Amino acid sequence: MTEATATPTPKKTVKAATAAFETALPKFDIPNLEVPAAVRELTEKSVQNARDAYEKLKSHAEETTDLLEDTYTTASKGVAEYNTLALEALRANVNSTFDYFSALLGTKSLSEAVEISTGHLRKQFDVLSAQAKDLSVLAQKVANETAEPIKASVEKTIKKAS
Repeated sequence: MTEATATPTPKKTVKAATAAFETALPKFDIPNLEVPAAVRELTEKSVQNARDAYEKLKSHAEETTDLLEDTYTTASKGVAEYNTLALEALRANVNSTFDYFSALLGTKSLSEAVEISTGHLRKQFDVLSAQAKDLSVLAQKVANETAEPIKASVEKTIKKAS
C-alpha cells in the first residue's frame, strides 16, 4: 500500500517560506530611543494634514464623479429625445413624398402635375422649416440642460475660492 503524500497548500508554502526567511535573518537589538515630543507632534500634524488632504481629494473626486454621471445622464436623455424627433420628421417627410408621387402618377395633364408639384414644394418648405425650428429648439434645450450641472459646479467652486 502506498501512502498518499499531502500536497502543500499555498498558505502552508507561504508560511514555511516566511518562517525560513525569518530564521535566516540575523537578529539585531534595536535600542529603545526616546522620540522627542516636538518630533512626535510634528509627525502627528503631518499625518493629520495628509489625512485631511486625502479626505478633501476624495470628496472632490466623488463630487466630480457625480457631476459627470448627471451630465452624461442628461445628455443621453436629450440625445434620445432629439433622435426621436428627427426620426418622426423623417417618417413624415417620407410619407409626404410617397403621397406626392402617388398624386403625381394620377395626373392627367402637365398643368395638373405642375400644380401638384408646386403645392407639394410649398407645403414641404413650410414643414421642413417647422421641423428645423423644432430640432433647433430641442438641441438648444439639451445643450443648456447638459451644461447646467457643470455651470453650477464651476459657480460653486468659484464661491468657495472667494
